[in-house]
Amino acid sequence: MRLPYVLLLLAPAAGPAFGQATAPQKCDSPEHRQFDFWVGSWTVTVNGQPAGQNEIALEEDGCVLHERWTGAKGGTGQSFNFFTRETKRWRQVWIDNSGNPLDLSGGFADGKMVLAGSTPSAKGPVPQRITFFKNPDGTVRQLWESSTDGGATWAASFDGLYRRR
Repeated sequence: MRLPYVLLLLAPAAGPAFGQATAPQKCDSPEHRQFDFWVGSWTVTVNGQPAGQNEIALEEDGCVLHERWTGAKGGTGQSFNFFTRETKRWRQVWIDNSGNPLDLSGGFADGKMVLAGSTPSAKGPVPQRITFFKNPDGTVRQLWESSTDGGATWAASFDGLYRRR
């Protein structure tokens, strides 16, 4: 008879009492909608040449933009993009079919989303920056840049144009 008594004593510390569950927060603030311009089914080109297909879906009740990339040369990858209330910043977590991760954060201003981070290398971290431009004609430009001098100068790694399918 002691076991049920002990469980009753611990129950209040484990969580809210029955019937007192709190409603989950919603992802419906204007900040949560800043990256919605990227949602859709896209054909992506670089200099007019096919680069791949990208599907960006709004999931988890509008809290996550889930990217599914298929490159023209067979590579694939996925990212999860979300606004973090605590930091007031956007975050992207990417992984591809070669196991290459990328973790970026940033924000939206002047019609573009800018996310930055770094990738590891034998010589130390390599700064990365991806800018998504919300174009007036409904296309999206994704400019991915890397720096080999700590961010003093940047070189384009990928400059793609997204057109809705």
